[in-house]
Amino acid sequence: MMVPPPDPGREPRGRPPAPRPVLGGRTAWVVLTVGQFAAVIAVLQRSSLGVATTDAFARFGIAAATLATFSVVQLLVYAAMQVPVGVLIDRYGSKRLIVAGSLVLAAAQTMFAFAQSLPLAFAARIVLGIGDALTFISVMRLVPAWFPAHRSGQITTAVGPLNQLGFIVSGVGFAAVLAAAGWTPSFLLAALISVLAAGVVLLLLRDAPHGRRPCVPLGRALAVAGHDISEAWAEPGTRLAFWLGFLTLFPGMMFGVMWGYPFLVVGQGLSPGAAGALMTVLALSGLVYGVSVGALMNRHPYYRSRIGIGLAGLAAAVWAAVLLWPGAAPLWLLVVLVLVLPPTGVAAIMSFDFARTFNPASRLGSAIGLVNVGGFTGTLLAVLAIGLVLQLVTPGGSTAYSLAAFKWAFATQYALWAVGTVQTLRYRRRVERDLAERDPEALAALRRGVHLPPPA
Repeated sequence: MMVPPPDPGREPRGRPPAPRPVLGGRTAWVVLTVGQFAAVIAVLQRSSLGVATTDAFARFGIAAATLATFSVVQLLVYAAMQVPVGVLIDRYGSKRLIVAGSLVLAAAQTMFAFAQSLPLAFAARIVLGIGDALTFISVMRLVPAWFPAHRSGQITTAVGPLNQLGFIVSGVGFAAVLAAAGWTPSFLLAALISVLAAGVVLLLLRDAPHGRRPCVPLGRALAVAGHDISEAWAEPGTRLAFWLGFLTLFPGMMFGVMWGYPFLVVGQGLSPGAAGALMTVLALSGLVYGVSVGALMNRHPYYRSRIGIGLAGLAAAVWAAVLLWPGAAPLWLLVVLVLVLPPTGVAAIMSFDFARTFNPASRLGSAIGLVNVGGFTGTLLAVLAIGLVLQLVTPGGSTAYSLAAFKWAFATQYALWAVGTVQTLRYRRRVERDLAERDPEALAALRRGVHLPPPA
């Protein structure tokens, strides 16, 4: 039986295949905006305890030192989760993890809303650290999935600082609700917002323009995960990104999350209002640097790690002026300080693009997780070292820390800067040597300012 030829004047049966989204097109921006919304909400949840400090003292009957351990525990959990989350991204994609992270954050804030005892409060912060970890690098993974290589770096450096909006929403919106409604309703509302974020992500976010690759069967999942982590860590470009993040993330993160406000109020003698204004400048300037410094680093891919070292050196120089100033530093110098810290964070975010440059897409989640461990390892060491020195140089276990104690404590940053700079330069040379052996043309192109595509 002969099949008649199709009539050119008639439409074929069924719907024509939908056109695939293009890299960097409208769909890419919708996906990234939705992911960014979830990341901002995660930062809101992360910083909500800082806004509720006074209420927490009264609710749990604790002192400042005990409250500080909440943030340390949360950061420890966050750092420990980076590599497992990276493996999960490679297996399940960003969408599932962002939805899961938002729901875990909602559960954590619900626990915190009803917590009356320290064990439950600590458990809530541990759960919050897990949800935060699930969200952030899952959002960062969307950038190389949806945007071409020559735009990925600049977009990456803009996405990270935009998360600072979460600090502003927390400091203004959450603080207002807390003052008006009290502890339990405020944290329940925060939990509800994370549920909303999960719903938006579920409806609008996609992992990649061409769909997510099939999952590895469960029987092989651990072996594949171990192989991906090993291969990503063996890549010199991943180690360069690890140490660049170590060098550049901790100055702004440590100051913004933990020790900046006490340093300004207790150490420098500023009023809470003046200290709050400086912390706001710290957050807002990060948005500007995310575009300007990000554009500079994106325009010169060969010099990105050198720019990062230079920005860390600038922060170290301004810190030296603050710490060596006789007595309290003048306000203008403190303004300069909070303006030179955020650019180092932009360089830390750029380290994620190193992971994209030197790792194939199949293990990119694992590589990003390893890179993020570097930044948060530096932050944890800085937070713990400053706290330890403050305690050691203050007699009798007092919490009335002097300006001299703060100066000795913040001087510990120079040990971290030294280690980070040496290691970043070391692995920069190794990456260059490796590229020269494997692909001299790629190295020449990188020196000309060409962004290298990820390896196959």
